[in-house]
Amino acid sequence: MAARVRKDDIVEVIAGEHRGARGKVLRVDPVKDRVVVEGVNMVYRHVRKSRKHPQGGRIQKEAPIHASNVMPVDPKTGRGTRVRFQVQRDATGKVVSKQRLSLGGSVLSEVTRATGEYKRRNQ
Repeated sequence: MAARVRKDDIVEVIAGEHRGARGKVLRVDPVKDRVVVEGVNMVYRHVRKSRKHPQGGRIQKEAPIHASNVMPVDPKTGRGTRVRFQVQRDATGKVVSKQRLSLGGSVLSEVTRATGEYKRRNQ
C-alpha cells in the first residue's frame, strides 16, 4: 500500500479518544499499519533500573495508533486532507518523479528519480 502518511508529517487524529489532536509523526510501521504521533496516545511503561534508566519507575511515552485514524494536514488550508498520488513520466515511459498531493492540489512531498532526492514540502 502507498505511504499516505510518512515520518515528520503533521497529522490530525480523526477518530478515537484523541480525536482533533494534531502532532508530528515520529514513526510509521507499514507492516502493522500503525503510526506514532507526538503527544498522542500517551501510556506509562514500568521500567527497571538500568544504565539507560538509572532511576527506573514509570516512564510516559507515545503508543502507536492505527494509520486509518490519522489524516495529513494540508499546509495551505491547515485542515486534514486525503492524499492522492501523481506520477510524471518522460517520453520513454520512465518515471521522472512521484508526488504526494492533497486533494486541494498542494504538494506534500516529492521524489525525483533523476537525483533520487526526497523533498518534503509541508513544513
